Amino acid sequence: MKNKGAAIILSVLILTACGSQMDEGTELIGTPMVGNMNMRSATIWMQLSNSTTESVHVLVLDSALNPVGEYPAEDLGTSNNCLSRIHGLEPGTTYSYVVRSGSRVLSDTLLISTQRLWQYRTDPPSVRIALGSCAYINEPVYDRPGKPYGGGYEIFETMANEGFDAMFWLGDNVYLREADFGSYSGYVHRYNHTRSTPELQTLLSRGVHYAVWDDHDYGPNDCDGSYANKALAKRAFDAYWPNPSGEVAAAPELNATSFAFADAEVFLLDNRTHRVNDGMGVGKRQMFGKIQLDWLLNNLKNSRAPFKLIAVGGQVVSDAAIYENFAQFPEERQWLLSELNRLDIQGVVFLSGDRHSSELSKLQLANGNWVYDLTVSPLTSGSYDHSEEPNELREPGTMVGERNYGMLEISGPRKERTLRMQIKSAQGALIWERSISAADGHILAP
Repeated sequence: MKNKGAAIILSVLILTACGSQMDEGTELIGTPMVGNMNMRSATIWMQLSNSTTESVHVLVLDSALNPVGEYPAEDLGTSNNCLSRIHGLEPGTTYSYVVRSGSRVLSDTLLISTQRLWQYRTDPPSVRIALGSCAYINEPVYDRPGKPYGGGYEIFETMANEGFDAMFWLGDNVYLREADFGSYSGYVHRYNHTRSTPELQTLLSRGVHYAVWDDHDYGPNDCDGSYANKALAKRAFDAYWPNPSGEVAAAPELNATSFAFADAEVFLLDNRTHRVNDGMGVGKRQMFGKIQLDWLLNNLKNSRAPFKLIAVGGQVVSDAAIYENFAQFPEERQWLLSELNRLDIQGVVFLSGDRHSSELSKLQLANGNWVYDLTVSPLTSGSYDHSEEPNELREPGTMVGERNYGMLEISGPRKERTLRMQIKSAQGALIWERSISAADGHILAP
């Protein structure tokens, strides 16, 4: 978001330049992106036109335009990507920042807002979270011949104008092509091509961005843990998505972590690295693996959050045993659901992508708790109406077979929190909405 005081800030930048060596050759490619935000720190991702980072810094200023600090760019070792780790911030505060090389300004003036310190003081803040998956950007030289699969990139501009605190990318955030699979340079090319999309730039500059992957940003269609180049996939993902630090200690190779957002707890799951093809049969097939699910369940049991938001590339609650749905792994799915029931874990909402359609699935466990799965797909890839699929757990009236995106809003007093879910068209029109009460897990009457 551009700041109206940009001209003043630019003057401050010139006056406060500390004699840094100016690198006339370095430019930004696209927009910087905030990839993590908590109460005292932030992580800002950026891509440069060359590998020279020595003179590149992020200058942060407070609301009175006083410099808070200059934070160096740390080279990520690939495709000139780098991070600036911003620290020394105050909770619940909005700051301005610019990227500069020496005294030369490389970026627009952008804003970051830290999370509020509300615990034991006030009701939790209301937060808005944008959702989407399946972002296919055409590149004819590498696409399959015939009708382009991607389109409608203006959806990114519609989303940018929504006003949100965070964006959750729910997998297939890039679409690797056959030419990309065999080399790290192929992965880098695909990410660079997607990130250079003009309509995407404003969206990336707003809010905070978190991501999970699915098969198309991992490797070939429907690939699993047997994929030979999964280490390349992880290296590329980490170079372009600066998710919060943290890992599953027993399996650091997993692309999974967790963090707090207002009073919600968020879990980013990996449905690929430990996946075993469902065709391998009973006793072998799995989507997550026990190590990851034990980690998840232990964290869920420890959580006091009214809503536990679990982001994953594919559908979890739907009982349609087709394609790559979790229902294709019935033993693991049943075990997870039975453990959620046994441990009396409330407020579980899966956020999934993959299906090229959107819908809400819901399941009431034996103990009375509800488990939800909001599937949001696609952003710019092909779309399909899956109304005839045998998902007996679909909430009536929620199947959407066109390009769309989702918006979540968590609001209300601390003991009366609600989660509003909206699905919107590429033009921003409301298609449907539902609200869930944290108190009992029920869908509220409109």
